[in-house]
Formats: sequence, structure tokens, C-alpha cells
Amino acid sequence: MEEDYIKLIFGLKLKQIRTEKNLSLFGLSKLSGLSKSYLNEIENGKKYPKPDKIALLSDQLEVPYDQMVSLKLDKNLAPIGELLQSKILKEIPLELFGIKESNLIDIVSNAPAKVNAFISTIIEIAKHYNFSRESFFLASVRSFQEANNNYFDDLEQQVLKFSKAYQVDLSKSPSSKDLEEILVEEYAYKINESELEKFEALGNLRSVFVPKTNTLLFAGGIDEAQRTFIYAKEIAYNFMEISDRLHSFPWIKFERFDQVLNNFYASYFAGALIIPKEKLTLQLESLFEKEIFDKALFLKMLLDYNASPETFYQRLTNILPREFNLKNLFFLRITHKAGSGKYYLNKELHLTHHHSPRANETNEHYCRRWMSLKVIKEISKSNNDHEFDVQISNYPSHKNKYLILSSATKDPFRENQFRSISIGLLMNKQLERKLNFLEDKKITRENVGVTCERCAIKDCEVRKAPAIVLEKREKNRKIESIVDELTAKFQA
Repeated sequence: MEEDYIKLIFGLKLKQIRTEKNLSLFGLSKLSGLSKSYLNEIENGKKYPKPDKIALLSDQLEVPYDQMVSLKLDKNLAPIGELLQSKILKEIPLELFGIKESNLIDIVSNAPAKVNAFISTIIEIAKHYNFSRESFFLASVRSFQEANNNYFDDLEQQVLKFSKAYQVDLSKSPSSKDLEEILVEEYAYKINESELEKFEALGNLRSVFVPKTNTLLFAGGIDEAQRTFIYAKEIAYNFMEISDRLHSFPWIKFERFDQVLNNFYASYFAGALIIPKEKLTLQLESLFEKEIFDKALFLKMLLDYNASPETFYQRLTNILPREFNLKNLFFLRITHKAGSGKYYLNKELHLTHHHSPRANETNEHYCRRWMSLKVIKEISKSNNDHEFDVQISNYPSHKNKYLILSSATKDPFRENQFRSISIGLLMNKQLERKLNFLEDKKITRENVGVTCERCAIKDCEVRKAPAIVLEKREKNRKIESIVDELTAKFQA
């Protein structure tokens, strides 16, 4: 970016000086004798003039030569300068979304004032919401998933290629023993299951990979599904020859965006290996053709794979858009500590558009009518390992309905902690065509809101806070209506 940066800074300064002197490009061309097209390329950061041309412009615009060639920008353009000098343009995964750095430079040079305001706004939002570098990278990966309907055929093909090369039967879910054998025999892995237990401070850390010795350290208490998923991710890194990677699960630090993106690729590969597309598609077709929702069949399907509910629901977000053209859906993971009264939406995915149930940063109370919260409440009161339920949620304020499937489990690494995993499918013509059981009377129907503070449902027995946001909005509407009446009255 250094050469481009120098060109762009000069172009921005020239444009600013020209504008301050009320000169058009045509006028500056007449004044300096330089062609209008040449000046335009300079201002757009595409060309840097030779010293004699800079001297000519300096003389005609009555600006000192040193000021023109200085990389220092005045306060109006300073935020753009800071952005261009920082590493952020290198860290933003522009290529992931088909954007070239040169395109970004064109945008900046063509509307510096607007871009400057935009940058300042982003900085303020980031400060207000404590938006970290990690949050930014995760949001970028999530946007990448959403832009591709969370289906990546190249990764699906890699899984098929792997299964053929290592004779892995994709008609059934592989066991951890199957995958461990490949890691040890093919990639010379060493498995250590005692070292991490010595460190209580590691909390819910489940594994650490030491690349120098190919040693994979496991935490105590890890179950079969988690072990299989971790092994599958390790196979993904090795089979796809990914070296720029994260080394712990869950990950605790990173150095580059590519590491975060490669972690997603490895996770996708793992999910596709453990839950093969062809088998799951056939099972879903069988479920969808029934006139009533077969809960037993769904649970059998979930248990048919050596996977956690989260891995299974994540896999649904790959298969449903691709194989059934059900592209309007969301995925949520909510965590809760018993007795705290607080619920945290710490993982979400929205396909096609941003759906109503989403994370908020305003400390409002999520609607207790959500199935995601109901199953957590159920499991916190029971001794069961897994709670599941289904609901059709109606959002009166948005006029949308969703078919919600939710599972809740205990957190094996945290005492009195619970989590729910949910997938919501927008009720529309396409869903009605694909799912025959939507009229099943046994499926609970419930009016829901996003948060209590924004919910208009009257006499809600589980409301945790008054609808202060709606009340304020209604008050403003009344004031606006009265002002309109007064304006009409005294205009006559």
C-alpha cells in the first residue's frame, strides 16, 4: 500500500486545495496547462506527478512545494490518513468479498468528506460497543458465510476426496477411534490426555495442538462427540495442507485474519465429515414428508451422528439452503447460568436477511417466550442430558412466523451452566412446499417479541421489563401528530 498511499495522499491534498479555491478540474487545467484527464488521475491516486509538475501546481495554486509533497494531512482528512497508514486495510479480508484495494482507494478519493465521516462513525460505534479486533474478524467470517448461504462446495468435495483416499465410510458417522488412527498413522500425531488436567486455570479449554512435535493435548472430561470433532478438524488442517492455523479449541488468541478463516474452513470440513450430506439429506426428506412432526424421528436423526447438537444444527444450516432451497433461516446459541436470570446470545447466523431474534448490545431482556430460552429452563430443572422442543413463533410486530427447533444441553466444563442451540425457518411458500407437517396441531404456536422492552404483547406472564422502547416511540408519535395538527391549523 505504501506507493498507493503516497499517490492517494497527494491526490486528496490536491483535490482539497483545488476545492478550497473554487476551481473545477477544467479551471485547474487552464491555470496549470496540465490536461484535465491527467489531473483527474492524480486526484484519484492513480498517478504521482514529477517534481516539475508539482512545482508548477504549487506555483499556480500558491501553496508551498513542501506542503504539497508532505504526507501530513490537515484535520479534515487526518482520519483517512490514519486509516491508510494503519495495518487495517491489510487485515480487512477485502478479497473475501471480491473487493480490490484499488477499488477502496477510488471510493476514498472520489468522496473524501463522506468517507471521512463514515470512518469517524465506525470508530465511534467500535468504541461504544467495545468492538474488538476479534469481533471484527468473526463478523467478517459470518458475513462471508451469509454471502454464500453457508454452503461451500469446495469443502464438501474435499471431504469426499478424503473419504475415498482413506476409505472412510460416509454412510455412517466416523468414531473418534477411526479418526485417531488416521492422525497417528498418517500424520504422526501424539495424543496426550493427562497434561492439561494439571492446570485448573485452563477452564473450558478442550485441546491444544503443539505443532513442533505434532502433539495434541486433551482436557479431562471431554466426551466422544467433542473428541471426534477435534480429530476431524486436525485432519482437515493436515489433509487440506493448512499451516496458518489456530492451536487451541476453543481458540484463545490469533495473529492474522487468515487463521480465523482457516479455523472456519476446518470446522466446516469436520462437520461435513461427521455428518455426511447425502445421508442427512435423505433423513430430512423422510422427516419433511410426514403430515405430523415426528419428534422421535428427529431425535433419532440427531443421535445417529457422533456429533454434538451444536454441530448437528450447524450442519443443518449448510444442507437446508442447498438441498431444499430453504435460504431464510437463522441459527442461535444461547448460554445461561442457573439462577442468574441472564441469557447470552453468543453465536448467531442469519441467511438471506437479518431475522428478528438477534443479539442486542443494550442490556435488554430477551423474550422469555423464545423456544431457545424455554428449553434451557426445562433442562435446568431436570436431570436430563438433552431437552428438545419445537414451536412456531409469531412476531406480531414484524408480521413474520418461524418454525423453531431447539435443543438444550448442560455445559460439561462449567457447573450450573446450560446452553441452547436453535434453528429458525421463515414460514413462507417455499417452506410450505417442502414441509408437510406445518399444520400439525401439536406444534405449539406462540406470539413472541425480540426483547421485553420492545414487545407489544399485553398481559405477558413472563415479561421481565416494561415496554419502555415502545412507550417512548408511541409518545413521540403523539407529539408528532399534535405538531402536524397545529401546523395545519395555523397554515390556514
